Amino acid sequence: MALRHPAEGRLGARPAGPPAAAPYPPGTRTLELGPHARAQLAVPDGPPRPRPLLVFFHGAGGSPAQGLAAVGGPAGARGALVLAPSSVAATWDLIAGGLGRDVAVLDAALDQVFARQPVTGVALAGFSDGASYALSLGLANGDLAEAVLAFSPGFATPPRRVGRPRVWISHGADDRVLPVARCGRRLAQELGADGYEVTYEEFGGGHVVPPDLVTAALTTWLGDPD
Repeated sequence: MALRHPAEGRLGARPAGPPAAAPYPPGTRTLELGPHARAQLAVPDGPPRPRPLLVFFHGAGGSPAQGLAAVGGPAGARGALVLAPSSVAATWDLIAGGLGRDVAVLDAALDQVFARQPVTGVALAGFSDGASYALSLGLANGDLAEAVLAFSPGFATPPRRVGRPRVWISHGADDRVLPVARCGRRLAQELGADGYEVTYEEFGGGHVVPPDLVTAALTTWLGDPD
């Protein structure tokens, strides 16, 4: 297993060989991660099999349930697991004072998932503050995350860059919370200039997650559905 460095944004959990425990049954459950730490895992219908894993970070003041409401249906239809952690504070540790606690909680959640579910690939995703967090952690953990799907991000500040995950960004042209020119557009341009494979989708709306762009993001990650 990789070394764990939460303060540096590095995740140690990794998919291993055949899981030691029985797979989770279909449905949504809350993972037990200790005091003030929680995450929800959604498992699609169907028999156990290797599946891709989407980790989705909620926006500031949000919840795992809101994340699952935004992406759970389309992801489940593509056969993907969805892990939706909750920030310990009102928003993610990177924004609330420095990396550490939320990274450790995510690592513990991933350990639980990898112990029971064969995973074929991992993507980090999120909305608003959660999108900024997904970009920051994804760029720092490109040896785990093969893609980052960022809905209306504000910034990306990885403490280091590891690997070259594919990056997908969407942003509303009328976003008044995180203006598109200094957020989504700038990030797409800068990451493209840094050599990342970037897909940028701008839409005529505000600070939201459009359902059709959830589908577009999943297709960028997983390819066209069979």
